[in-house]
Amino acid sequence: MKHQNSITRSARGEDCLVRIPGYCNRNAETVVYAHLGGGGMGTKVNKIHGAYCCSACHDVVDGRVRSHYSREVVKMMLLEGMVRTQLKLIDKGLL
Repeated sequence: MKHQNSITRSARGEDCLVRIPGYCNRNAETVVYAHLGGGGMGTKVNKIHGAYCCSACHDVVDGRVRSHYSREVVKMMLLEGMVRTQLKLIDKGLL
């Protein structure tokens, strides 16, 4: 099992903050901390670059499930979720 930091662990039981319309399952039991891609092969992004994301939204974000949204729109929804998550992390004292 990979090491989880406090930000990653903080996603447990939270609401999905990515909220992709028509895909979000709104099930807090499936929420994980989904990292923003773009670090490149073998490169990690900063731990603050992620969002509380349900399993269904995570599948769309990672491309495991095709949606009717363009990749750009999906990325925008993830970025909006990242901002909402960062505000939540500030409230929790983790940022």
